Amino acid sequence: MQFELNEDNVLLKSSTREFLEKESPLEKVRTVTEETPEGFSREVYAQLAELGYLGLTLPASQGGVSVGSVGLAAVTHEMGRAAFPGPFLDVLLGAEVLSRLDGDEAAKLLQQVIQGEKIVLLARAETLIHPQEAEPAVRFSDGKVSGTKGPVAYGASADALLVTTPQGLVLVSRPGTGWNTVSLDTFDHAQRFVQIALDDPGVLVSDQAVPEQVDWLGTLGASGLLLGLMERSLELAVDYLKERQAFGRTIGSFQALQHRAADMWIQTESSRSAVYRAAWALEERLEEAPFLVAAAKAYSGDAAGFVCGETIQLFGGVGFTWEYDPHIYLKRVKTLQQLYGSTRNQLELALQAKGI
Repeated sequence: MQFELNEDNVLLKSSTREFLEKESPLEKVRTVTEETPEGFSREVYAQLAELGYLGLTLPASQGGVSVGSVGLAAVTHEMGRAAFPGPFLDVLLGAEVLSRLDGDEAAKLLQQVIQGEKIVLLARAETLIHPQEAEPAVRFSDGKVSGTKGPVAYGASADALLVTTPQGLVLVSRPGTGWNTVSLDTFDHAQRFVQIALDDPGVLVSDQAVPEQVDWLGTLGASGLLLGLMERSLELAVDYLKERQAFGRTIGSFQALQHRAADMWIQTESSRSAVYRAAWALEERLEEAPFLVAAAKAYSGDAAGFVCGETIQLFGGVGFTWEYDPHIYLKRVKTLQQLYGSTRNQLELALQAKGI
C-alpha cells in the first residue's frame, strides 16, 4: 500500500525527529534509563508539554493540537526510532480519558496534564497474564478504593491514577506519603513497572469502563512505536553489514545475509503499511477501523520481534553485549508486544471485528 503523509504531518514527523535527535539521543536515553530512578527525564517532558505534544490528539477547545490519528502514528513512529523512554503514550491516554469526563476537577486536571504539571495514568491491570482480559478485583466503596493494581507502567511517578473497578472509573490522587508500590523486575531495563496497593480516597468519575476509542488510540500508538523500533533496528543491521569484515570482504556481500536483511525489510515495510492504513481508517472513522487497528498491532508486534531478533543475530557475538544498541530495541519490543493489548488479544479483537 502506498501512503504519503500530508504536508502538516510531514512537518510534524520531521520536527519530532529533530527534537528527539537533539534532546533525547540514544546516549542520553541510556544514561537516563540506567542511572535515574524514574527512568525518564522530567525536563524533556516539560519541553514536550511546551511544544504541545502532551495534548497531541485533543481538540484545540480543550487545549490540544488535534493532529489526529495519523499524526499520532507519525509521532510514535519517531519515538520508537529513538527508543524514547517514559510514559508518553500512557500520559496521552490518561488525557484522552480526562477529556471525556464531566466536572471542573477533571477539566482542571486535564489542563495540568497538557501543561506538563502532572502525570495521570490509567491503572487497569491486576495480573501479568493477559491483563486486559481480567475482571477488576479492586473495589470502590464508601468513597474509598481498595485493592492492588499492577503492572502499572511508571506508576510510581504518577500524580493521579484513573483506576478501573467493577463500579466504574475512579480518580485517585497521589497520597501525601506517595504510593505504596512494589517495583517489578523487567526484561527491559528502561521500563519502570510497579504494583500499587490502594487503600485511598477516590472519586467515581464515570460508571463506564475506559472508552474503546481510547483503547484504539493506545493500540495505534503502540503500533507506531513498534514500527519505529524495527525500522531503526533494521538500519543498524544494514550499517553493520556494510562495515563488518570477514574472510577479506564485508559480510553484507554474502548472499545468505542479504536474504535475511531482505526478509527484515519486507516485514518492516508491511508493518508501515498496516500502521498508517489503520491510522487513516481511525481518523476517517471508517467501519473497518477497529479491525485494522487490531491487525496492525498484532502484525507489527510479531514483525518487530523478528526484525529486532534478526538484528542481534546479524551482529553476531557482539549483538548480545550491553555496549551495542540492538538489545535496547529488542527489549522494548518484547515489552510492547504485551502492552496495549497483547498479540493474542489483538488477534481475538480482529476476529471479533470480522464477526468470526
